Amino acid sequence: MFKIFWVWEGDNISNNPLNIETNSTKEENIWQIALDIIENEEWVNIIAPIAWINLEEIDLFLNKNVLTIRWKRNKPWNIYSEGTVLRNSECFWWKFVRNIILPENLDFKKIKATMENNLLLINIPKQVLDSQNIKINKIDIN
Repeated sequence: MFKIFWVWEGDNISNNPLNIETNSTKEENIWQIALDIIENEEWVNIIAPIAWINLEEIDLFLNKNVLTIRWKRNKPWNIYSEGTVLRNSECFWWKFVRNIILPENLDFKKIKATMENNLLLINIPKQVLDSQNIKINKIDIN
């Protein structure tokens, strides 16, 4: 089972189940990015489309079984310069955070993240548990 949630930064952090520290004194939205979680018998993949972000600007960390993806997309001011008129505004230029509670049967020591064509791909293999037959011994009560 996966649980995904978002946080609100600022004075009101009642929707913040992880009690994430905030540095802001004013209330500010933290947006979340859409993502896909794909699973098979061997691994779990998390795919997030992330455009206009350098790989070094993405904070990706794991605390117990909660994976957090965090970054800030800055507006390209050389394009949004003085003298231009904004005719339509649908792009998001704010902070993003996504928290994912992962199942505990994953091998967190082997987690890998890659970025290709503005897609962040996080691969987490599942733990391989050994199986064995157990012999049942008969106890004589005499």
